[in-house]
Amino acid sequence: MESKEIVLSGIRATGNLHLGNYYGALSKFVKMQADEHYDNLFFIADLHALTTAPDPAVLHTNVKNIVTEYLAAGLDPEKSTIFVQSDVPEVSELYLLLNMHVGIGELMRTASFKDKARKALGIKTESDDIEKEIIGADTNKRVNAGLLTYPTLMAVDILIQKAHKVPVGKDQEQHLELTRRFARRFNNFYGVELFPEPVNFDFGGKPVKVPGLDGSGKMGKSEGNCLYLIDDEKTLRKKVMRAVTDEGPKEPNSEVSQPVQNLFTLLELTSTPDVVQHFKDAYADCSIRYGDLKKQLAEDILKVTLPIRERIMELSNDDAYIGKVLRQGAEKARERAAATLREAREIMGIRKFY
Repeated sequence: MESKEIVLSGIRATGNLHLGNYYGALSKFVKMQADEHYDNLFFIADLHALTTAPDPAVLHTNVKNIVTEYLAAGLDPEKSTIFVQSDVPEVSELYLLLNMHVGIGELMRTASFKDKARKALGIKTESDDIEKEIIGADTNKRVNAGLLTYPTLMAVDILIQKAHKVPVGKDQEQHLELTRRFARRFNNFYGVELFPEPVNFDFGGKPVKVPGLDGSGKMGKSEGNCLYLIDDEKTLRKKVMRAVTDEGPKEPNSEVSQPVQNLFTLLELTSTPDVVQHFKDAYADCSIRYGDLKKQLAEDILKVTLPIRERIMELSNDDAYIGKVLRQGAEKARERAAATLREAREIMGIRKFY
């Protein structure tokens, strides 16, 4: 019997899931469950969330919210392994062990660390020489070591499950490349083939970039331009109606501005082709009314999100079921993780005398 390819994905426990998460990943995960070629693992990264020192009660609530939203969006615990990162303590131990083969310099050079360090320290410069500013910063602020070693923890999440494919966006590609490097370095150093080198899983087809409502960039929690799966009808309509547009086309067949293109992109994701074409034609002949476009967009998005929201509300009151799902997921995730950790300890010479 042909063994299944292991696919792993996680999301940090930093807030509710939004439309970008749904179309960019969740909806594809749901379809992937039906494919017998894959052994899917989806986790909530609460250890990663600790790098921003969240309030403990908020962190705990965020974990529950994401689990609930995973399930409400269609992830099935009978078909996929759904678990919380910290419920697999083997991750923390391998994180320590793998760090012994990771260089401080290569971690400090990662783009995401530099960006987050600048933000933490209030550094405005875009200089690549930020390492000196961090080490010699004349400030009371600090960059925690967890932020620096974030790529190691991400690598361990992947390697401890011996995952073959990891769906990541463009902003995480460097971390996945580091994961391959760490796996290769460990294997070469000890002369073993413990860790496979994972590749990005693009699901086939064109990647989806869900735009925000502020007229630029993608939808994201930190940008404050999101439509959340948990948003009620009134909230969602209000957000869509406030979306950034422009003054409208002045001449037939004018080039579409970025803010309006964002609305068309959302329409293409949620509406029927004839509706999309209707508004494109209206833009082309200068008869478009943005109010009508936004009302239609809100209606079509609600057809997607309201059933999910209804399911979220049901699940959020069923702590027994949530607990069962996570307990079952932790058991499955730990089985493979424990085996990998045993191998790594043996290879590195950490062996018992009794």
